[in-house]
Amino acid sequence: MANCQPTLCLSLSLLLLLLCSKPVNSQQPQANISLGSSLAAGASQDYWLSPSGDFAFGFQQVTGGGRGNSFLLAIWFNRIPQRTVVWSANRNELVPDGSTIKTGSTVKLTKDGSLMLADPSGRQVWGPNGVGPGVSYGVLYDTGNFVLTDRKGVVLWGSFDQPTDTILPTQIMKKGNKRCTEVISKYSSTNYSTGRFKFMFQTDGNLVAYTTFYPQTVRNYAYWASATKSTGNSVTFNESGSVFLSSDNGTILLYVFTNQEPTQDLHQRLTIDHDGVIRLYAYPKQSSTSAGRRWPAEWTALSFTPADICGLMRADTGSGACGFNSYCQIEDAQFPNCKCPNGYKFLDPSDESRGCLKTFPPQDCSSSAGEEDGQFDLVEMVNTIFPSGDYEYYQSISEDMCRDLCLSDCLCDAVTYESASCWKKRAPLTNGYMDQENTGKTLLKIRRQNSTYSTAGERKKNDQSRKLMATAGWVLLGSSVFVNLMFIVGSCPWRKKNRRMNRVGDESDEAMESANLQRFTYREMESATGGFKQVLGSGASGTVYKGVLGERAGELVAVKVLDNMPERDGHDVREFATEVKIIGGTNHKNLVKLVGYCNEGQHLLLVYEFMSNGSLADSLFGGGEGTFPRPNWYTRTQIAYSVARGLVYLHDECSTQIIHCDIKPQNILLDQGMTARISDFGISKLMKTDQTRTTTAIRGTKGYLAPEWFRNVPVTAKVDVHSFGIVLLELVCCRKSFLLDFEKEEEMVLVDWAYDCYSRGKLYKLVEKDEDAMEDLKKVERFVKVALWCIQEDPSLRPGMKKVVHMLEGAVLVSEPPDPSSFMSAI
Repeated sequence: MANCQPTLCLSLSLLLLLLCSKPVNSQQPQANISLGSSLAAGASQDYWLSPSGDFAFGFQQVTGGGRGNSFLLAIWFNRIPQRTVVWSANRNELVPDGSTIKTGSTVKLTKDGSLMLADPSGRQVWGPNGVGPGVSYGVLYDTGNFVLTDRKGVVLWGSFDQPTDTILPTQIMKKGNKRCTEVISKYSSTNYSTGRFKFMFQTDGNLVAYTTFYPQTVRNYAYWASATKSTGNSVTFNESGSVFLSSDNGTILLYVFTNQEPTQDLHQRLTIDHDGVIRLYAYPKQSSTSAGRRWPAEWTALSFTPADICGLMRADTGSGACGFNSYCQIEDAQFPNCKCPNGYKFLDPSDESRGCLKTFPPQDCSSSAGEEDGQFDLVEMVNTIFPSGDYEYYQSISEDMCRDLCLSDCLCDAVTYESASCWKKRAPLTNGYMDQENTGKTLLKIRRQNSTYSTAGERKKNDQSRKLMATAGWVLLGSSVFVNLMFIVGSCPWRKKNRRMNRVGDESDEAMESANLQRFTYREMESATGGFKQVLGSGASGTVYKGVLGERAGELVAVKVLDNMPERDGHDVREFATEVKIIGGTNHKNLVKLVGYCNEGQHLLLVYEFMSNGSLADSLFGGGEGTFPRPNWYTRTQIAYSVARGLVYLHDECSTQIIHCDIKPQNILLDQGMTARISDFGISKLMKTDQTRTTTAIRGTKGYLAPEWFRNVPVTAKVDVHSFGIVLLELVCCRKSFLLDFEKEEEMVLVDWAYDCYSRGKLYKLVEKDEDAMEDLKKVERFVKVALWCIQEDPSLRPGMKKVVHMLEGAVLVSEPPDPSSFMSAI
């Protein structure tokens, strides 16, 4: 998104501008629509015109899809054969027709000044929001804005204030305007109901395009953004056809789109289309040679963004640019095509965005599943990947092994293979896309043709062949590791006084090598960090520096240097070995990735991928130099989901359960896309799969520690749940859990204040300075209730992290939490 072309960025900004402006003072005199005027849906096609006749307001008939004679109350371009709708009132609830006002659906500007759309029974289907008393007449301007005004001509409501999927010239979107903040796409080219994409001008000054949790309009995944946080105040689509972003004092910060065509001969509109692409369109007003060039008799896209809608869809949830089990491909430079893989067909041939379904019975997972062996093949889809939906991941294996892993797993529907890495995926497959730049491939499992009739001998032969290949592969891989380990062991010095520390070093080296990590020399680390100059952070175990790996084309890294240990036999060495074993064996998108290490003499260093947005503490509490902007409400909710999923992986999905022991904002890092990654496993506690409790010395940070740390009792993974609950409250409220110098004493301890606000029904006090959160109080309440359950003093009352995720997502009902009884000595 940050690499979009200037014209593309311009068009997106233009879209925002269009959403929210009032008509300018230079409008021509309008023919007023008096109180008591009405229109009826039906064959007569009565409508109200703007003075020039360019726009009309009335009923448009919608056909197809079994809708019969249904009508949309709309505004459209009236002088072109394609009567293109630019605004609609009842996009999600069409009304039936009628030959007269008495029997049909009507829209009426009533005597008391109300604009009301009613069905044949007289039930109100739609009316404009926020219109007070005093309406004197209505006007449809030549800009396409239908307004209600008082007797002095002051606009009380306008269609520009409540846009649907289109912005028109002279519309202005202003930061903080509650009535004009977003446009939502149509579902399809012929279905005007709300679709799967929305475009917003956020209160932080950023223009962002999102997918939605369809059929809800709640935003899901940001696939485009203008990166204008804290600077943008308004977006304007002017009459010259340019779109630009302005600051508070009117200074133009950015031209989002600059029009090169004479606009007097063109109709223009900016639309977020049903495929998620934002396009600036033009149509000639007079002839095909208008505006000094030949124009086709149709809408022409002058510019569009993003350029690659297919490749930008990476959300863990939602159907993305195309539906489930389908893949997306850009074929004519701007329009995405949705396609079904071999063995699949469109769920609805008339609506390709609904996705695809299998044309064969899936693999049987019952007790007699052995009869299915040999009945499935993996079909290769070159340059095609499905970036989300993984449930298992393997490194350093061959493609044949990857194939066998999927064929022998009845839950596996496909694998993506790239650079000796293998990702298993189960249905439905999501966000697939084909592009020549994709170096990976997808191997899709489909049932063999006529496989039901294959002989038992053939199935047995195929099964034995695959098993023999898999066994041979694993034996060769195991032999290679064994030989390497023997070489390492044989080359180690065995002097008695160093035996213990060499053993620690050998174990850590073996762990890292098995995880395919790179070993660096201390001199290489000195060079990479420029002599350890730029400090990113520090803690009890050491200091973290920013570095650059030259051999990896300038890859940024974070180098953690443990304190110097001349004897190499203390707590820090054990901590180093622990972190080696833990991180070397983990792989999850919500954990910081370990790139390599240095274990040389007294120098113990770990090399991590660099997180460009620092720690959550930096953003949430205004850390250090204040270079990280505070995340908005939506981003904070996504961070909460990410941290929770990372803890689920540590607690439930690793072969050895891992208790992190120090979950806090400083140990939650944010990557370029503001995805949260859990870091710093240096004090983690490992437990075998048959263990549930362990006894250890106090570990962690005051303010986030669970009460059981102070009671000399065995701890469980519930200590991480407690810490997560504190972090969750901090995410909701954007403040630290304890503020000694807080101006209001009752708000000093966040846990107590949060429970007090919850119990008194005043949760809004926690987020009253956050406009986005104030508009989403149901989710605020759910998050606070989850946090209060997580921080219960009795560990048995706290939910496990899997349940926490389900509670946060709304999949599980969150019951009323009891008073958590804050444990003050933990602060």
